[in-house]
Amino acid sequence: MDYCFTIDQFSGPLDLLLHLIKESNISIYDIKIEQITSQYLDYIKKMKELNLNIASSYMVMAAELIEMKASLLLPKPEVVLDEYEEDPKDRLIKRLIEYQNYKNLISTFQEMEASRHQYYTKAPSDISELNISGKLDDDICLDDLIEAFAKFLNRQEVAKPLNTKIMTKEYSITQRSKEIKDIIKKKKNVKFTELFEIRTKSYVVVTFLSILMLTKNKEIKINQDNNFGEIMISGVN
Repeated sequence: MDYCFTIDQFSGPLDLLLHLIKESNISIYDIKIEQITSQYLDYIKKMKELNLNIASSYMVMAAELIEMKASLLLPKPEVVLDEYEEDPKDRLIKRLIEYQNYKNLISTFQEMEASRHQYYTKAPSDISELNISGKLDDDICLDDLIEAFAKFLNRQEVAKPLNTKIMTKEYSITQRSKEIKDIIKKKKNVKFTELFEIRTKSYVVVTFLSILMLTKNKEIKINQDNNFGEIMISGVN
């Protein structure tokens, strides 16, 4: 089985080559095979002296560099090579460019991942039980209640975008309904707008849905003395 070890901070032979090129302060396109081969072999030698296990891929790259260096030192044959045969140095440069692009892409993905960790999502709530008809008990209809709610939002400017904050406490419709019943039990009659004492969007929406559910279940009564009067909420005797 071939085990892969990381030499120092490098994750592979191409990574090491890029480091050596950067240390030499030259462009990838201007690399000299003789120089980069010597630097690479010196680094591998130092790793061996430190008794570090070296992955086989590093040794394969060393062999390739030695072969390229040797081909440059040997006399060139007069036989014309295939014009489509790629030069070994050009092939190495392409591999280095591709690997560098790959590393840059990973950095971008890591930044995107870190940014995504700042978002928190919540599964949609099941409000199927809130199947409210268009008619409510007593002398008020659903449209009147929705209109009163819309006016309240406009007055309090809750409808405007709010700065999002992560809150440790979340309200459910069941919990808020119990709180509303407790308030009515204590005060007997409560103004519709008095139940929205907290101005966060989630709290306002949960409170409104709770009022609708309590009305549907005939646990509260909603009254309005005239068309433009204050909507009052009271308990059911």
